[in-house]
Formats: sequence, structure tokens, C-alpha cells
Amino acid sequence: MRKRIWRLYSSDRCWVFSAWNHWCVFYATVACLLLAPVRADDTCPSSCVCARESGMVNCSLGTEETEVPTEIPAWTSTLILKGRNISTLPTCAFSPNGTELEVMRLLLSYNGIQAIEARAFLGLTRLHLLDLSHNQLESISAQAFHGLPELRSLYLNSSLLPSATAQLQNALSAQTLRSLHRLELAGNNLKSIPLQRLDIYNLHALVLVNNSLENIERENISSLYKQQRIRVYLSLNPFRCNCDLEAFYYWLKNSSQCPDAARILCTEPESKRGIPVEKLRGEDVDCMNENLEAVSYVLLGIVSALIGVVFLMVLYLNRGGIKRWLNNIREACRDQMEVYHYRYEQDSDPRLASVAV
Repeated sequence: MRKRIWRLYSSDRCWVFSAWNHWCVFYATVACLLLAPVRADDTCPSSCVCARESGMVNCSLGTEETEVPTEIPAWTSTLILKGRNISTLPTCAFSPNGTELEVMRLLLSYNGIQAIEARAFLGLTRLHLLDLSHNQLESISAQAFHGLPELRSLYLNSSLLPSATAQLQNALSAQTLRSLHRLELAGNNLKSIPLQRLDIYNLHALVLVNNSLENIERENISSLYKQQRIRVYLSLNPFRCNCDLEAFYYWLKNSSQCPDAARILCTEPESKRGIPVEKLRGEDVDCMNENLEAVSYVLLGIVSALIGVVFLMVLYLNRGGIKRWLNNIREACRDQMEVYHYRYEQDSDPRLASVAV
């Protein structure tokens, strides 16, 4: 009996100690969580509005700020930085400590950004959308967009000054932009497509509205024929509707890759101003006809020159006979003039007139 009671007591005692230990661990954990300092990467940066539920951090309120916030929360999926007067995006601008962020959408429009340095977006490996529209870019490093393997949409509308336009082609040739689906370059005074090759990207939309395009090069037209998935927007460009536009004209007529084709108008020549390019006739842009017409005028000029040379040669070879012929004509004219002169004198003298009667 004593053994049984001892065993029961011993088992109850073990249970009591076990329960006590569990409660101690629980209370200790709660105390640590309450007393521990809040992680810096979970705090909302100053002059920003944060919504953790949606993953959005909006830092558009700090209009006097000139730098990118350094303490961006780890849970941020959408980061909005507008109107902060950020003149330069330096290397690792968003991850100065080398940490990778979960940001998927980065909006940087209307910041007056003038320069983007190499690897400025390093650490944003999950970034899908980057909006740099309405800035004043003067310099873009050739490695500006390195480290963005998942970038799908890039917006550079009304942002490029002439110096940056010349550098854009090298910046867009980054290996990490091969997944790019949408590229918007509207309102940048571009005179050509700033892409070395269209087939090295996964582009689905290329927006080139309101630029200074007068024609699309044949190389780009060939690439567009091969990349049927691409949709190109080209309205509000000053196209010159002459013979050089032939390849572009037939692509526009035979392809459905330009959704705004009806709004692509001729600017030159004056006789075709305002006419939609796709409404032109084939002969309006037919290089063969223009070349034949030019050749015809050249041949006509050559034939006329030959006729003139032959005529002059005939005159030269017959200069003796022509001289005699001219002398005979002159003598005949002189005799005739003497007769007219004699009759005039006779008519003017009344005495001669009465004798004649």
C-alpha cells in the first residue's frame, strides 16, 4: 500500500513540476516579446504613410526630402516615392546594407531625378514594376538596371533629356531586362527606337507615343515581323510619308501589331499632311516608281543634251554654207531696203511725183 501511495505521489509531483516548467517558459517568452525592442525593419519611415495589410509604403509627403528612406520595412511590396526632390539614385540606393527587399512595385515619378548610377536598384530582386516617369534624367549608367531579374514593366515617359537619350540604349541592353514585358518611352523626343534588338527581350508592349520618329528602320521592321506578340504604339509622331517609309507602310497595312495605326498621320510632305499613313496608296511610298521617275528625268536630260550637241556640231561643220546663206539674206534685205528707201523719197518730193505722173 505504501509503495502504491508513493508511486501516486511521485507521479503527481512530476506532473506538477512539468506543468510549472511549461508555464514558466510561456511567461518568459511573453515577457521577452514585450520587453524586446521593436525591429527597425518593421517601423514606418518618417514622413511616410504605411499600410502593412496591403504592403504599401507611401513616402510622397516629404517634399523637402532629397534622399531615399533608409529604413524601408521588410514587408513592403509597394513603395511610392513622389515629389521628394531626389536628384541622384546612387549605387544600392534602396539597400545600403546589402539586404534584399520584397518590394515588387517602385514608383519614382516627379522627383526631378537627374542621374541613375550603376546598380542603383541592387537588392530589389523581386521588383516587377519600376516607374521613373516625369523626371529630368541627364545621365543613365550602362549598369543602371542591373540586378532586376524579375522586372516586367519599365516606365520612362517624359523623363529623358538629350544626353540621357544617347545613353539609354546601353542601359536597356542589361542582361537582367530579358524578362521585360512592357516598356514605355512616350514624350522623350526620340528619333529612333533605342533598342539594339527587339528579339532579345520578352516585350509585349512598346509605347513610343509623342516622340520625334520620322520613320522606323528596316531592321526594326524585320524584328517586328518575327516578334508577333509585340504591340507597338506610335501615334503623335511626325512621320515623313516618302519613299523611305515603304517598309513601315506595308508593315502597318499587313500587321495588327500597331493598335493605334489609325492615329499615325503624315507630317511631310505638305500635300500629304494629316493623312493617315495606312490610307496612303502604294505608289505614294513606292521606291521603284520614284526611282524610275528620277531615271526618266535623267534620261530626258541626257537625250536633250545630246540633241543640243549634235545641233551645234552640224552648225559648226556647215559654218561656211551658213555664212554664205546669211550673207545672201543680208544682201537681199539690203536691196529690199534700198527699194523701200527710194519709194519713200519719191513719195516725199512732190516734183518727183509730178515727173513720175
